[in-house]
Amino acid sequence: MFIQTEQTPNPATLKFLPGRDVMTSGTADFPNAEAAQRSPLAERLFGIDGVAGVFFGSDFITVTKTADKDWHLMKPAILGAVMEHFTAGKPILAENAASAGAAEGEDSDVVMQIKELIDTRVRPAVAQDGGDIVFDSFSEGVVYLHMQGSCSGCPSSTATLKSGIENMLKHYIPEVQEVRAV
Repeated sequence: MFIQTEQTPNPATLKFLPGRDVMTSGTADFPNAEAAQRSPLAERLFGIDGVAGVFFGSDFITVTKTADKDWHLMKPAILGAVMEHFTAGKPILAENAASAGAAEGEDSDVVMQIKELIDTRVRPAVAQDGGDIVFDSFSEGVVYLHMQGSCSGCPSSTATLKSGIENMLKHYIPEVQEVRAV
């Protein structure tokens, strides 16, 4: 198994490409070790000194490090953990975590339009950089988005939100006045 790595716009986050599907649908964000309990791979990655966050996309894994650690020291341990996990055929998410999920209520037309634009135009672009942006809510003209993976804490994420996403949503959906990160 050959795992490629790519830098992301966030210097604290590195993207790992195992050459196979990671998540068959959706994404999974583990901002801390407690959240990682629902994933054997995320738990193992948090066992590596300096790992501060883990994110799973369709065909990639992003790992965020603490500021006091260096990639050249952490990268071999991360590559080894990912390789061993996939070679052993272990699941990405625990059985009960894969089926867990709250039922969503009906969305208004505006919210459905916002979600559609985010899913078709925003998420594929940020996935290339090892992250994800997920709709949180829409209230009084403000769209609230949750930044995940390399987007969380990225120095350019504010510019992406304001210059890119906010302008696009305002162009297509007149009800949108502002976009904010949660």
